[in-house]
Amino acid sequence: MGDRYRNSTTDAKGLNVYIQGQGFPILALHGHPGSGRSLSVFTNHLSKRCKTFAPDLRGYGKSRFNSNFNMADHLTDLEALLDRFEIEKCLVLGWSLGGILAMELALSLPERVTGLVLVATAARPRGSHPPITLQDNLYTGVAALLNYLKPSWQWNIETFAKRSLFRYLIQQHTPTAYEYIAQEAVPAYLKTSPAATRALYSAIQAGYNRLQDLEQIKCPSLVLAGDQDRHITADSSLETAQHLQNCQWQFYPNTAHLFPWEVPQQVLSDIDRWLEEHPQVIGS
Repeated sequence: MGDRYRNSTTDAKGLNVYIQGQGFPILALHGHPGSGRSLSVFTNHLSKRCKTFAPDLRGYGKSRFNSNFNMADHLTDLEALLDRFEIEKCLVLGWSLGGILAMELALSLPERVTGLVLVATAARPRGSHPPITLQDNLYTGVAALLNYLKPSWQWNIETFAKRSLFRYLIQQHTPTAYEYIAQEAVPAYLKTSPAATRALYSAIQAGYNRLQDLEQIKCPSLVLAGDQDRHITADSSLETAQHLQNCQWQFYPNTAHLFPWEVPQQVLSDIDRWLEEHPQVIGS
């Protein structure tokens, strides 16, 4: 998981953006909590053929913003980012919250979005997460700290992680998954602002639902889901896929919300195959 990022920002008001590669632009949007670096599993691979732009969304990572804002402000920021880098057309990949923003971009700027890769997300997101206990929080804190200090330590995985909230985020407790959690999830969590959390939960409480608008999206789409995802269920991802006109659907058995870190090679292979079947989405 080598870090080949080039950090690029042009002014104090712009989002912090990690840029890799050359060629047709791919805009990669992270989830909550997250940052542009959280998408390295995708950008390290896709930047071999395209130019990837992975911003820290407002209130995340290095894009510091402590005042209250709403979800629509993310779209304003992203349109400004496209203008800043003179991106006329791009493929948009979004994971979780990033997938919701990807669909919103396709609805608001259809002439600029050539295709969508939607990862663990839904236009009417539904979860099946059990109630969180004090022990869940305690074990998660211990597991995260120990894994940050000593990634993929098997004793920690067996003793704490499998009894923590990690058991709902991943199903395959592999060294690779825990390396990603240590290197990308924990730092992103620590740099997620309360304002970003408030903006997301306000949208959820308002009953976010864009299913009926998805028929307006004409570009090719690929929807990927983990079959044991408790944060955004596979059923809600499938429902989204069924409302998109030009869509392929793929789910991964025995995986959860962080499935790209559980089965990265399988996910990347499926994205590659889709790109080969729809070369127009990357300008080919």
